[in-house]
Amino acid sequence: MAEYRFSTIWRIKAPLQTVWDTLSHPDLWPGWWKSLEQVVEIEKGDALGIGALHRYTWKGALPYRITFNIHVVTIKPLYLLEGVASGEVEGIGLWSLFYDGANTVVRYDWQIRTNTWWMNYLSPIAAPLFRWNHHSVMCEGAKGLARKLGTKVDIS
Repeated sequence: MAEYRFSTIWRIKAPLQTVWDTLSHPDLWPGWWKSLEQVVEIEKGDALGIGALHRYTWKGALPYRITFNIHVVTIKPLYLLEGVASGEVEGIGLWSLFYDGANTVVRYDWQIRTNTWWMNYLSPIAAPLFRWNHHSVMCEGAKGLARKLGTKVDIS
């Protein structure tokens, strides 16, 4: 299996509560995140959403789709969302948020291993393309969120 670690930071000129309210509803992400083709709720989870299970299908800039499940394991409102991925990728996804006085800073850490034979086979030569694709998906998501909120975003 090929392993990847990604960190993305969005600085969104919007209140923390507004950003949280949008990020904490992944079933609505396809409405503003073009790369996310579909989110299917498999299990609900508790009142906060802990225990929820969703299936995500993504299509980035490269000509392939990837589908995986995320099981929500931690939610700290206005601060943290953590999920465990399984399927075509497996690992941990962690959204952390804070307000710096001018922007809501959103950091996404994605530590995964690929489970598809072709991604593993091609990883020695295609890993830079997979990284670029992930970055393009995250940039598109940041811009989509900013459009939805009617504001600006800086991405790093």
